Formats: sequence, C-alpha cells, structure tokens
Amino acid sequence: MLCHPPRVRNRGFRALLASRALSVAGDSLSLVALMLHVASSTGQAFAVAVLLLVGDFAPALLGPLTGAVADRFDRRRLMIGCEVTQAVAVGVLALTLPPLPWLLVLVAVRAVAAQLFLPASRAAVPALVPDADLPAANAALGLAANAAEVVGPFLAAALLPLVGTRGVLAVDALTFLISAVLLRFLGRTSSAPPENGLLTDARAGLGHLLRTPLLRAVVVGFCGVVAFNGVDDVALVVLGATGPAAGLLLGAAGVGLLLGYALLGRYGSALGPRLLILAGFGVNSLGNLLTGVAATVFAAAFTAQAVRGLGIAAMDVGTNTALHRLVPEHLLGRAFGNLYGAVGVAAAVSYLGGALLLDGTSAAFTLVSAGAGGLAVTAATALALRTWTPPRRIER
Repeated sequence: MLCHPPRVRNRGFRALLASRALSVAGDSLSLVALMLHVASSTGQAFAVAVLLLVGDFAPALLGPLTGAVADRFDRRRLMIGCEVTQAVAVGVLALTLPPLPWLLVLVAVRAVAAQLFLPASRAAVPALVPDADLPAANAALGLAANAAEVVGPFLAAALLPLVGTRGVLAVDALTFLISAVLLRFLGRTSSAPPENGLLTDARAGLGHLLRTPLLRAVVVGFCGVVAFNGVDDVALVVLGATGPAAGLLLGAAGVGLLLGYALLGRYGSALGPRLLILAGFGVNSLGNLLTGVAATVFAAAFTAQAVRGLGIAAMDVGTNTALHRLVPEHLLGRAFGNLYGAVGVAAAVSYLGGALLLDGTSAAFTLVSAGAGGLAVTAATALALRTWTPPRRIER
C-alpha cells in the first residue's frame, strides 16, 4: 500500500480511523436510501433539496457553537455521545419511516451530532500522534473518510433490493453503534473545563481566528477556493450532458483525490503545510480551468479532473495540519468548527452563484471562471503566507 503506517501504530489513532470509515460509509448509504424514499413518497424534487439542506448546509451554520462544545468536554466521551445520538436518530427513522416533517427533524438531529463530531475528532488528532506524523495522519483520515463515502452508494445499491429502506437505515444505525464502541479505545484526548458561557467561548474562537493573520489567511483562502470551485460538480454534470461522460468526469476527481491522500500518507510529512496548501489551492483551481478549456476533448478533461483531485487532497491535508500547528490546544475544536462551518457556507454560495452563471453562459465558461477565481485566491493566499516560517506544533 502507498499509505505509510507509522502513525497507525498508535491504537488510539487506529480506533479513530476505523470509527470514521465505518460511520461515514453507513451515513453515505443511508443518505442514498433517504433521498430515494423522500423522492418516491413525496414525488417532489423540492423535498429532496430540503432534505439535503437540513442534513448538510444548515448544521454548518452552527460551526462556531459546535466547535466551542468540542473544546468544553472530554473529546472521546463527546464523540461517543455523538455516535450514540446518531444511532438513536437513524434507528427511529428505520423503525417508523415518519412523514416528511418528522423525518426532517430526525435528520437534523443526526446532522447536528455529526457536525459536533467533526471538530472534536480533528482536534483530538494531535493528542494521538507525534507532531512529525500530523500530515500523514490527516491524509489517512481523509483517505478513510473519502473511500468510505465512495463505497456507501454502492452498498446502498446492493442492500436496497434485499432489505429495503428500513434495513439500510438499520445498518447505518449499527455502524454508529460499532463506531461508538471503537472510540472507547481512543485513549486520553485533551479538553479544557468550561470557564465561560457557550456563546462567550464561541466568540473567543472567532476572535482568535480574526486576530491571527496566518490562521485567518489559511481559513479565508480555503473558503475562497471552495466558493469559486464548488460549482464544479454541477458544471461537470452539464458538461457531460448528464450521460456516462458526466459520471466519468466526476469519478476522475475522486480517483485523483484518493490517490492524493495515499501519496501524502507516505510522503506528506516531508512537505510543509504552506507548500501543501498553496499547491492544493493552485492545482484544484487549475484543474477546473483546464477542464473548461479542454471541454470538447474528453480525455484531456478527464485527466485535468484527476489531477485536480490531487490538489483537493493536498489542500485538505495542508489546512488541517496548519490548524494543528498554529492553534493552541484549548482552541482547536473552535478552529475546526469555524473552518468547516465557513466551508459549508462557501459551498452553498458556490452552488447558487455558479448555477446562475451556468444558466447564463456555458459549463466550459463556468469552469474556466471558477478556476481563474481560485487561482486569484491562491495568489492572494501566497502573499499573505509569505512570512510564514513553518512551525512545529506550538507549545501547549
């Protein structure tokens, strides 16, 4: 395997890795089942869109608060509680398959628990692996989560004819319970006892982000690249005329993404986070620009998207490692909560703005514009990070 194992020798990190892979795979397969169920029971595309908004975009708005919660309690116990909460919510869905309003409530409960789990899990990594292994550990987490997300829909396609929607949801609930058991082997993770109110802690996290130039540049740059390039999923479907070509173009980026994580798992520790961030921003954006330029040549567009996947992996690993090394331990949950919340908002902006651009122009023009905008953000970020001397993990 390409993914180098030194950071996986730690039993706690192995537990976190297995937990994430299992719960993401279960979540991915249940999302497919719920989308098909809502579409067939309501006959409305709008209902499916609301389901996705409740399960994805809306919880991102709680990023500052979920990050603050991740910094207030023991992270291992918090993550176990999140997995158990998700298991209960999905289990009730499996037993009842309620009408749409109650279904959305249960999906929202599960989504908020997942949003809370994310910053807690990322903030726990520095307590589990040595500083030198942080890039490789972040690559391993990215590889596990994204591979599981790819596997989920295939599992759904295999299980739905056999066990139906209720059965698929029951499998998802079981994955959360097994994940919670695995997390018991996580070992000690750092946390700070609450000293202030939740809102005060959330404001402190935002204040630290705004007052720290390097951290602010990394987060704003990441969100800027997403705001420009997030529309590519829609644009590629239009470019491929919704046929097999669209699926292949979307899959090309996924192949590049998984390969990128595997390579960074082996070699990422030799690269600084600044290099990974800037290379990731640039390659991601350039991939979309070249896809638009080569829109009529499928092989070239496919290659450009595969290379773009490498860039996405690099910007993810570089950004996570930068936060681990730039942010004090007691603020790590808030840093990741703010990052992922802002990324969710940036993706929504990209979908809405990109859809308008697609309707008014073409898929090729939209991809070229997205890539050019992302390259401009990359240049601005490089300027903001020019004084960064790559640090080891800061003193806790």
